[in-house]
Amino acid sequence: MQFTRDEVAAARSTVAAFMPPTPQYQWPLLRQRLGMPVWVKHENHTPAGAFKVRGGATYFEALASTQPAVRGVIAATRGNHGQSVGWGARRHGLSATIVVPHGNSVEKNAAMRALGATLLEHGDDFGPRANSPSASRASSRCTWCRRSTATSCAAS
Repeated sequence: MQFTRDEVAAARSTVAAFMPPTPQYQWPLLRQRLGMPVWVKHENHTPAGAFKVRGGATYFEALASTQPAVRGVIAATRGNHGQSVGWGARRHGLSATIVVPHGNSVEKNAAMRALGATLLEHGDDFGPRANSPSASRASSRCTWCRRSTATSCAAS
């Protein structure tokens, strides 16, 4: 995917408005082991605990300006994308419905719910989730936020 300089600048401005730069540190033991400086970027310090929140921020900014009538979004994921969607939707006053498989990580489900998302459990894997009857009802009221649109979800 190609982005113009202006698109990158706009995304950077959007992200910088809510999130300071992610901390990164040199770790002496990694340097010793690998024989070179190693910097570790701590994405767990972002608002949703994952880098994907940056993509969600840029996606929801674009959604708000291009489709102001949208009242909610729906996504199918196991975790980090759902956290980004939940966080971005809440920040823009939208509902977020996340379709997850049965038996999904309890911790990821809790994190998505804590960010305001409503979870629908369906199927055992990624494919069938989007086709559940509950997802179909939710998608009739919402816009799909797919990971593939995440770069307009910007890396969602």
